[in-house]
Amino acid sequence: MAINTPVDAGTTPNRPRSRKSIRGHASSVWWFIIPAAVFYVFAVVVPSVQGGVFAFTDWDGVSPTKNWVGFDQFTKMFNDPYAVTAIKNTLLIAAVVTIVQNVLGLLIALGVNSRIKSRKILRTLFFAPVVITSIAVGFLWQNLLAPEGGVNQGLEAIGLGSLRQDWLGNPDIALWSIMIVMTWQFVGYSMVIFLAGLQSVPEEVIEAAAIDGAGPVQRFWYVVRPMLAPAITINVMLSIIGGLKVFDQVFAMTKGGPGGATNTISTLIYQNAFQLGRFGYGAALAVVLAIFVAVVSSIQYRLLSRMES
Repeated sequence: MAINTPVDAGTTPNRPRSRKSIRGHASSVWWFIIPAAVFYVFAVVVPSVQGGVFAFTDWDGVSPTKNWVGFDQFTKMFNDPYAVTAIKNTLLIAAVVTIVQNVLGLLIALGVNSRIKSRKILRTLFFAPVVITSIAVGFLWQNLLAPEGGVNQGLEAIGLGSLRQDWLGNPDIALWSIMIVMTWQFVGYSMVIFLAGLQSVPEEVIEAAAIDGAGPVQRFWYVVRPMLAPAITINVMLSIIGGLKVFDQVFAMTKGGPGGATNTISTLIYQNAFQLGRFGYGAALAVVLAIFVAVVSSIQYRLLSRMES
């Protein structure tokens, strides 16, 4: 004997969705995707393709004449001492800033993740420089590092006047001064990412390792570090990309000087494309920079992804 189950008038029994309704839902999604895709194509893809084409011409950026020169711009680049110096500086900045920024960011994150009473204030203070625009930070430190700026005056006030330097005018130390400023500004960014990773580590696991006799260093290396692998991957990738395309701080503090000693690929692109009227050469530098960013970041991501697994 069949028993009929009553169905409330206000409810609708579950029924499989028809193909027509699924197609209708899919078509409605496209109305949201298409505007963003069109904007992306015209704002990113088209200019990138045009820039890649200009790299093989001698266009000056103004005249309608564009002569095809093939790989001449790239050949000229690797014979140009300014370009070679800029490439070396860019790679040095990316390497040094990535290492120092992430090591300091991790140490600070470990410190403010403890139960000290001032941890919230310290987190705010370390992260505060991140919210300031890079160009403003550059101009700020340009004044602080001037021959009569705050840094030299501070050294004089504490009896270390012998350490006074022309921080941005000496070719031997100007690039290192810029790297210190970059690390100062973005170490808080790395700290926040590491701090998020540290707060996801279960306290029970750390306590169990301590009970088993593991010391602080052993607990960090064998327990905490593997769980921080995703945070390390993100931080290293962001630091490398930021170091390779650095422009604001260098432009504000030295404009590539003295004598091109602090030029990076980005500043050299600006100088050639918009100041010297060599747009084709600037586009070729931009292509090289894009290749550097793609290759270095992909290699780094694959290496650190293995550590996560």
